[in-house]
Amino acid sequence: MRTWPLILGLAVAGLQPACHKSQPSDYQHTEEAKTVQPGLFEVPQDQLAHLKTAQVRTATWAAAVHTTGTVDWDADHTTQAITQVNGPISRILVDLGTPVQKDQALLYVSSPDVANAIATYRKARNREAYNKRIVDRMRELLDRGAIATKDFQSSEADYNDATTDTQNSLQALRIFGITGQEIDAAEKQGAQVNTELAVRSPISGVIVQKLVSPGQVIQAGQTVCFSISDVSTVWVQGHIFDRDLASVRSGDPVDESNPSLQRNFHGTVSYIGSFVDPDTRTTPVRIVTRNPGGLLKKDMFVDAVVHTGTQAHTLVVPVSAVLRDDKNEPLVYVESEPGKFAQRSITTAGQQDGLIAVSSGLREGETVVADGSLFLQFANLIR
Repeated sequence: MRTWPLILGLAVAGLQPACHKSQPSDYQHTEEAKTVQPGLFEVPQDQLAHLKTAQVRTATWAAAVHTTGTVDWDADHTTQAITQVNGPISRILVDLGTPVQKDQALLYVSSPDVANAIATYRKARNREAYNKRIVDRMRELLDRGAIATKDFQSSEADYNDATTDTQNSLQALRIFGITGQEIDAAEKQGAQVNTELAVRSPISGVIVQKLVSPGQVIQAGQTVCFSISDVSTVWVQGHIFDRDLASVRSGDPVDESNPSLQRNFHGTVSYIGSFVDPDTRTTPVRIVTRNPGGLLKKDMFVDAVVHTGTQAHTLVVPVSAVLRDDKNEPLVYVESEPGKFAQRSITTAGQQDGLIAVSSGLREGETVVADGSLFLQFANLIR
């Protein structure tokens, strides 16, 4: 700070653009034109010590794209629990945020469909047993020659049909989660088979939506009772501008953060959209993100850095060397000759570790003003 008055005085008085010197004679003007470039700023020798310069050099650059994203449930590990029968809900066992395991009961439905399925199974089993007795008697009569072979075959066909009906009705019970062994055990003990049907969780995860209430009458295959998501991973829906799209690839690692959470999260680009959002003019990307502790919640905002690889031999300059013009375009001051500096527009390609990558406008080995360029710019404005 102590050098500001000195440098400011330099910008106003001592630092004069070479093209604004007092009018020389024709001969002098011709000779000077050979050595002085228009727009150069010549700094007196005793003031050069107050300007710090740096050489344009190459570095291995970790290329990255910065974006923001919104947290969403992982659709590949999120599913719905839908009932398979009609009837009123008799009991609800879980609530929002409850961790559940695969096949865990979530609620029970008192359904006439279960009672009808059990009755159908019992009738089919009784008919099968009856036809089995007929087949056994017909076989004895056939062995004695008392009946024709076609009569025995007819009874055998009836028995096969009854066996098929039994298997079909048992399959319906299995869909409901009731086995034939459970029905047999209840009958042997003289107890009534429970016609409450459990709606079970298809996956392990957390209840993220509860869509029913006690006593509600639900319809088979239509009423969604719960949504369950494995929140150990989430999707972050990001947005990439056109200028960065070419460098982003599926599989690129991503670091994510949220100011309210004192840790970083890590994910991978899994999908790059095939369209541009007409409102934001960006292309959507999906980032599958590990979510330890379930800290990331749906619709939370995060900052994301997509690491798109490394680039060797990238031209870099110090951050302090780059200024902005009145159109917000980047520029630097290059030492064209000893003590003489020229303003030059450049194109930048990102910033990290106190350096800015330069994609055009500079060559390796050139010298730029790293400290004090702000006052050169001021002198350019007031000249």
